[in-house]
Amino acid sequence: MPRKRRRFTAEFKAKVAMEAVKEQHTLAELASEYGVHPSQITSWKKELKESAVAVFAGKRELLTDESVEKAKAPLYEQIGRLQVEVGFLRKKLGPLL
Repeated sequence: MPRKRRRFTAEFKAKVAMEAVKEQHTLAELASEYGVHPSQITSWKKELKESAVAVFAGKRELLTDESVEKAKAPLYEQIGRLQVEVGFLRKKLGPLL
């Protein structure tokens, strides 16, 4: 009978990865303490380091008025095009709608 696949919470992964980043214990010690394979701890540590940049980058790049307007412009253009298409189709297919 195959073993069930274990699922770890984000909090658990973060805790283990932070312990690995601190480097106060070896990977083997952490693996035996938390019951996780050392390669899994290494991948969580790598993922933590990669995503840490995004955490701090997000604070500076919060939505400013300019960035909101830049994001809205193409959406308004698309809405306009779709409204023109709907108007055209209503004229051509009037009795069917």
